[in-house]
Amino acid sequence: MPTPNERIVQKTDDGWEVRAPGASRASATAPTQADAVNRAREILRNDNGGELLIRGIDGRIRAQDTIAPGSDPRSSKG
Repeated sequence: MPTPNERIVQKTDDGWEVRAPGASRASATAPTQADAVNRAREILRNDNGGELLIRGIDGRIRAQDTIAPGSDPRSSKG
């Protein structure tokens, strides 16, 4: 089974970044978390979908979303 396409939105010293797991550089940076989330969704939509993980200021994952046409790893609705 192939690894899902993922992007993580997380806080940096300069603002917020969008990064693929294990990447050495950010895919994008933004001044606000909302801007970074929107950019991450756009990146995933253009790359055939995948998983979006959003980390809060404390570094813990606070939200997760599947961007179409990615496959949702959870079988429950919601």
